[in-house]
Amino acid sequence: MEAIVAELKKIPPVTRFLCISLVSVSGPVFMNLISAYKILYHYEPVVTKLQVWRLWSSFFLGSRGLSFIFEMIMLYRTANELEQGPYLRKSADLAYQLVIASGAIIVTSIPVNGMLFFHPFLLCIVYLSSQLAPPGSQTSLYGLVSIPVKYFPFALLGMDLLNGGPQGAALSVPGMIVGHLWWVGIWGSELGGRGGPMAAYGRAPRWLARWFGEESAPTNAGPGAGSGANSGSGVHVVAPRARADEATNAPTTHGHRWGSGQRLGTD
Repeated sequence: MEAIVAELKKIPPVTRFLCISLVSVSGPVFMNLISAYKILYHYEPVVTKLQVWRLWSSFFLGSRGLSFIFEMIMLYRTANELEQGPYLRKSADLAYQLVIASGAIIVTSIPVNGMLFFHPFLLCIVYLSSQLAPPGSQTSLYGLVSIPVKYFPFALLGMDLLNGGPQGAALSVPGMIVGHLWWVGIWGSELGGRGGPMAAYGRAPRWLARWFGEESAPTNAGPGAGSGANSGSGVHVVAPRARADEATNAPTTHGHRWGSGQRLGTD
């Protein structure tokens, strides 16, 4: 048991919370220990009966069968790539922004009568991760075919369309919308940018940063300061303009300058 706990502690905190939540909510429902009705989102029970746990549990009921394994792997890999890449040492910012994104998913799901939000939530973080990935990155779709990572969210949306029909795809669309707004608002849409127009509002409160054991980022730092956008999986991408500026400011020679010299045999 101690070995299991030790391995769990190696997982970044936000990723660990998401994966444990998925198992904690989905497991009892799959084993018929609790009814799915008890965990899905309903406005009336949340407001009138104060069943506030529905705001959390409605995001962590996955699919049954083999699909659940793929969803668990996808959730772990995506969250871990974000937390170990663009949000390295900024788990508090990631947690804070996930809470905001979750609230936005609930609101944008009202037109489609969404009550369970795991699929749009997963699509949201997959979309963000795909936009922050280095250009030209490839990913595998269920281990069958490799596609450019920027198209991966659309492939998942297509799978929802095949599995659940138009209604199933419509329930996932809010996640893609929120993911796009997250990317543009917090990170900005330009490669190597210093952040979007809402970057300053995406930083976690000081009490949350202290709770995660992290120091607050400087006020002039971009989102996920210390790692930079488009630097997932340890790959750092330098914007072309920044590279050109470095080349302009760099010295043309190293060491001693010997002068232009003179050809032998000339006056």
